[in-house]
Amino acid sequence: MNTAIPRVLENKTIVIKVGGSTLGEGDSTIPDIAALWKRGIKPVVVHGGGKVITDWVAKQGIQPEFIDGLRRTDKATLDVAIAVLAGLVNSQLVAEFQSAGANAVGISGVSDGLLEAEVLNPDLGYVGKIVKANPAPIEALINAGYIPVIAPTALNLYPSNINEDGILNINADTSAGHIAKAVQANQLIFQTDVEGVLDARRRLIPRMTKGQAMDLIAGGIAAGGMIPKIQACVDAVSVVGSGHIIDGRISGALLACVEGEDIGTRII
Repeated sequence: MNTAIPRVLENKTIVIKVGGSTLGEGDSTIPDIAALWKRGIKPVVVHGGGKVITDWVAKQGIQPEFIDGLRRTDKATLDVAIAVLAGLVNSQLVAEFQSAGANAVGISGVSDGLLEAEVLNPDLGYVGKIVKANPAPIEALINAGYIPVIAPTALNLYPSNINEDGILNINADTSAGHIAKAVQANQLIFQTDVEGVLDARRRLIPRMTKGQAMDLIAGGIAAGGMIPKIQACVDAVSVVGSGHIIDGRISGALLACVEGEDIGTRII
């Protein structure tokens, strides 16, 4: 693998969405991001934590409830989600970056109004739809030499009681797309636990246009957790240079993607 970052990418901004399923033994995501930072690239990290939230919700004895296949987030579940995302997962990632020799600062979507949202569907509870992304807190951290590590929560624009519902839970993939647009990133990269986007015969699709990507969703070929990733890329590439969905379980996958190697799926 090429050890040098292409000059065209020096001093550029890359938004990277990572999830718990791609952070494990043998994974190189943290050192790869640290290496990019040390080479003059400006990484912005958005993380999920769905599996950890599920585990902690179960520990609290909260029974999951689904409406039309979507998880309902009541107040008790929201409290656990905020604690896990903005506390446990965020702090662990920041600690790992520091151990890798990279300066990182953990924030959430409510920090300085980074993400503002409204309730997506009252039946789903405290689940938000992003209305606006404010790049100022991210840019301040980048300019100060830090890697922003962002938990996907958002300020509720229309709370009935700020003490009860001032914060909303947000899909991490969707958050990454909005953040990439807001900071006008050069690349948006999703680290996943699959090879990339697959066609109807389960073959990797190395490159897609926005139209082709949406056809996959409309045809039911892309499903589940791949849908918000594809939608985020499609929405962001009007501003962002390119969107990528890669297998984050492969050591060095992130560096390979940034260095221009053909890996995963690229949406343009």
